[in-house]
Amino acid sequence: MSEASMLALVQSALGTAGISDVLIAVGEFEPCGRVSATFGGGLVGNEVGDAVFVSVGDACGGLPPQMLVAVSQSTVYGFAAPSRRREPTDLAFQLARDTLRVKVHKRVNGRVLELIDAATGARIELEGSRAPATHSKDVISLLQ
Repeated sequence: MSEASMLALVQSALGTAGISDVLIAVGEFEPCGRVSATFGGGLVGNEVGDAVFVSVGDACGGLPPQMLVAVSQSTVYGFAAPSRRREPTDLAFQLARDTLRVKVHKRVNGRVLELIDAATGARIELEGSRAPATHSKDVISLLQ
């Protein structure tokens, strides 16, 4: 699916959530540990126990199993999404970019995108596939 089609889906979900913002990138991600576990039986991320944003839960357990992560000039949004071809459902997180630190960890089969609240140190860890159709690389490149 094209990134433009994915952007349109998430832009619509943003409007449904009552948020007026213009998205510039979107990619498909999973909570930490899911990609590694699926491909090769890897271990869950090493920061599972760390606290994350209150509305999200812990580093893996509180996030939906599949997500579309979208970026605007000012904000990063994470939506629960059954697939990249269908409109997302619930808003899982909304993070201001001006207080956000980003780390990227490369893995054999993907990349881990770590979103860190500079004020509290709380973080969200997401895994993006290297498959071009997911467009996770576009989101990571924009945030780095």
